[in-house]
Amino acid sequence: MKSTPATNRRQFLSQCLRGAALLSAGACSALPAATETAAGSEKSRVVVARDPQLRGSGTDVDAKRMAALVDRAVLAFFGLPESSQNPAEAWRKIVKPADTVSLKINTLGGRGISTSTVLVEAICDRLQQAGVRASSILVWDRDTAELERAGFRTAVGGDRVQCYGTDHVGYEDDLSAWGSVGSRLSKILTRQTSVLINLPVLKDHDGAGVTLALKNMYGAVHNPNKYHPNGCNPYVADLNMLPEIRSRMRLSICDATTAMYEGGPGFKPEHSWKPNALLVAADPVAMDWTGWQMIERKRREMGLKTLDADGRGPAYIATAADSDHRLGHTDPARIETVEVA
Repeated sequence: MKSTPATNRRQFLSQCLRGAALLSAGACSALPAATETAAGSEKSRVVVARDPQLRGSGTDVDAKRMAALVDRAVLAFFGLPESSQNPAEAWRKIVKPADTVSLKINTLGGRGISTSTVLVEAICDRLQQAGVRASSILVWDRDTAELERAGFRTAVGGDRVQCYGTDHVGYEDDLSAWGSVGSRLSKILTRQTSVLINLPVLKDHDGAGVTLALKNMYGAVHNPNKYHPNGCNPYVADLNMLPEIRSRMRLSICDATTAMYEGGPGFKPEHSWKPNALLVAADPVAMDWTGWQMIERKRREMGLKTLDADGRGPAYIATAADSDHRLGHTDPARIETVEVA
């Protein structure tokens, strides 16, 4: 489905106005400044928070250390002191008690390379401390069975955090379109979300080069298989222009506790490593660019070619930053990287 750029812009502006009306005034006022200026003149902040002892002396992520790492990362993103006695203060810049908050995780790779259940639990705890009801928090991906294989427990109804796939509620009947994409969106996104928090995983992708924040939205549509030609370019960028996604997205937190530098998107333990890190950004393009550089550094360390030399450089990241999309920054001079140890 291809539209002219002028038609795209008219459709986008019209749809944005309709999409904005669906959100509460409280949710809109909670937008962090970095979201509003991601493609403007301001720098986009990307926090890279690490804890070499995240797994202690074992192989599993330690829940207490993960909660502390989440706090340090989110406080640093909002420029709040690490000594803050109330980390929920940072989350109140994103959400308000009346919000319905959905956490879009990534479970395609199974337990080996999916969004960590421990990370999700830490975020759900902070959201509730910020005033969001447990039953207004929904953890989701495309398929309930994939969620369960990744270690998540299905939860439907009751006064608890909800957890299920789009297969439980279905997709919209009508297509949403922008540029090269036309898709039916998950009803979880369109009907059960006022604030979307994106929780991708840092990994290599055999076609797209890398898959992080932007490509994680493939799990929100009924036909992601159609968007893999040409290294997923421009499909990833066009998909993220859909107002139903763009108007709800508040923050991305990339799980880089375990990551893939080759052989993705499925889990290949021989091509994985453990950065024990989280990336936090409101600008998904800047996050993807930063994660891409992390993967390239690991590939150099392992004696592998760059992704460009391998014929699969993630061109869609530059497309997402171009003048037609303006979804964020790829210029290092416009990305403020904050390292948190």
